[in-house]
Amino acid sequence: QVQLVESGGGSVQAGGSLRLSCAASEYTYSRACMGWFRQAPGKEREGVASIGTRGGNTYYADSVKGRFTVSQDNAKNTVYLQMNSLKSEDTAMYYCAADLRYGGWCLGGLSRYNYQHWGQGTQVTVSS
Repeated sequence: QVQLVESGGGSVQAGGSLRLSCAASEYTYSRACMGWFRQAPGKEREGVASIGTRGGNTYYADSVKGRFTVSQDNAKNTVYLQMNSLKSEDTAMYYCAADLRYGGWCLGGLSRYNYQHWGQGTQVTVSS
């Protein structure tokens, strides 16, 4: 069964930090490319970062490179998104997603259409 549960969102001032967590079922975690996406009101959902749970390969959107870091904890079946130097434009609902096509490797990029399973989302609000 595929389950993804995000946590860690909240409100922070510009320049601050937050860490998001995405806990996955063991079935999912063992074979997934785990992606982080965000969607602001009136905008399309965009890819932020991804990590292959087997290979550890990571990808980042240009808008977050150098500020966000995606990581994994295999013992907890959890991936994280550490967000530093937050800006007001980072305000959005953040979603965790899983692409199960490639056995734990990220080969499909950050297109939302490549991910089959989604969490419920967690809100991040950055005030300037």
